[in-house]
Amino acid sequence: MLEFAILGLLQESPMHGYELRKELTAKLGAIRAAISYGSLYPTLRRLQAAGWITEAAETPATAEEVPALTSRRGRVVYKITAEGKERFAQLIAQAGPETYDDTGFGVHFAFFARTDQATRLRILEGRRRKIEERREGLRDVLGRAAERLDAYTLELQRHGLDACEREVRWLEELIANERSGRAPTVPNNIGTAGGRREDNSPPPPGETRNERP
Repeated sequence: MLEFAILGLLQESPMHGYELRKELTAKLGAIRAAISYGSLYPTLRRLQAAGWITEAAETPATAEEVPALTSRRGRVVYKITAEGKERFAQLIAQAGPETYDDTGFGVHFAFFARTDQATRLRILEGRRRKIEERREGLRDVLGRAAERLDAYTLELQRHGLDACEREVRWLEELIANERSGRAPTVPNNIGTAGGRREDNSPPPPGETRNERP
């Protein structure tokens, strides 16, 4: 998933390792822990070895945008190759089981604006089935073993069930929008001190835009 995200970002423009890490953290922050250089650079080396990205010399304009770094590695600019663009096109068109899991879905959703409508719909429907299965599993546990669980474990199971139910409602709204050709809208108060959310992520599962102040 990190390789997929890097290729997606480099489609937009060449980037330093520092800039890539910043953009990855911003785009995937809600999905993954902070991206470390210890995970970023080995991934970049693998992408280079596969021929999907290449290094380019730093330009003065790029140097002004990135804080001074003591390591020469930080001065390398990474660019996507033609083969890398083909690889990204293959990855973004995938809609298999790996795109329904938590991390796979989150990373693919982050690039939904560049994914075709049919693929978006298949991923959303697959994710809904995945969460519905998870929801039914939790209901089964609560129905059969609730009396044997301590209060805290029982509350955790209920919390998980509630999260599943809210995500299913959120996914159903997204699926309905896709089928009608509508894209999610961004509230006007986004990023403001009085707004409830400060990023451009989808609304929390189960929350509709009419419910926002």
